[in-house]
Amino acid sequence: MSKVTLDERRFRERFEEFNEIGATAAGGVDRPALSDENRAARDLLVEWFRDAGLEVRIDEMGNIFGRREGREPDADPVLFGSHVDSQYNGGRFDGVVGVLGALEVVQALDDAGVVTDRPLEVVSWSNEEGVRFQPDMLGSGVYAGQFDLEYALGVEDDDGRTFGDELERIGYDGDAPCEADGVHCYFELHVEQGPYLEDAGLSVGVVEGVFGFSWMNVAFEGQANHAGPTPMDMRQDAFVATADVTKAVRELTATGGEDLVGTVGSVDVWPNAINVIPERVEFTVDVRSYDDDVVDRAVDRVREEVAWAADREGLEFAFEEIMRLDASAFDDDCIETIAAAAADAGYEYERLVSGAGHDASYLNAIAPTGMIFVPSVDGVSHRESEFTEWADVVAGTEVLLRAVREQATV
Repeated sequence: MSKVTLDERRFRERFEEFNEIGATAAGGVDRPALSDENRAARDLLVEWFRDAGLEVRIDEMGNIFGRREGREPDADPVLFGSHVDSQYNGGRFDGVVGVLGALEVVQALDDAGVVTDRPLEVVSWSNEEGVRFQPDMLGSGVYAGQFDLEYALGVEDDDGRTFGDELERIGYDGDAPCEADGVHCYFELHVEQGPYLEDAGLSVGVVEGVFGFSWMNVAFEGQANHAGPTPMDMRQDAFVATADVTKAVRELTATGGEDLVGTVGSVDVWPNAINVIPERVEFTVDVRSYDDDVVDRAVDRVREEVAWAADREGLEFAFEEIMRLDASAFDDDCIETIAAAAADAGYEYERLVSGAGHDASYLNAIAPTGMIFVPSVDGVSHRESEFTEWADVVAGTEVLLRAVREQATV
């Protein structure tokens, strides 16, 4: 194969310009799905896609595709990309590296005059983060048939605005059907969001699969009363029960399975006053493992802990599992393609499993899928201090280029 070289300066300048959109004072970005900042990011991405000669299409969920034709236009394309929505006050690398890295791959092929056999499609998925609209990975989930389109468009944010209405407001309610129409394979480049690659001193991770997880909503209902005159044995304190469950989730992770992790991540308290006993608390629990049986047992245990805590404190409770995703092992051929690409590019690598969910989890259900990780400094992600060394970003993109080119050869 003829040599193809990334333009590191172009790639870096584009990355820096893109992350001026929604930039925060602390060095992160704030571009939650379908916000004005997310719209501006989409606009710039579409402009760059078109400048690169890609045929742009936008589907009913606002997923953005840029297609580069191959010698065999009827062949199923190699699809690759990630997302550009962010957490509230999130990091600059999460998702963006995968989309802009994919665009750089296409332009590097153009620079070298290389035409692949299969078409190539770069994609930016809608609402991967799930921070404004739950569940997460909504765009790729509809595309892969995991969610119904009508359901997804009707999902509401905390202010009661629907995904469909906000998609229309920002001008990204596309006409293309949100469904897969033949995908040869899918690759996703992403920051690790964990410490393992940095600890190993490596630039590249070959991802073998993704943890399964469960998201749960819990509500405790007690009785508000004055914090001073009410005796301790007469209290029905919803927050005490919440604290008990939070402690139990932490203890469960030490005994429920060697890779089990658990988090109480969102808590709302009523009336949230310094001198009033909390009468209602709503909170979420997130448990994850690469073993689905471990997740099943953890969910059962959390449900029991909620019931016990409610009984101790004399509360009513509600428990709902709002999302469940099974652990997903990626395609062996895609895994080996990435491993060979890393070796050919001269990078040592580590095989590992992702504890975070990704769009690749859903794509894996409909097409052979693989992921490439690059290190996260100090294992930090989902906050403004998220950082990856640029040399590592380039290394991962070089591996992506080689893997895509290999799979695009008929």
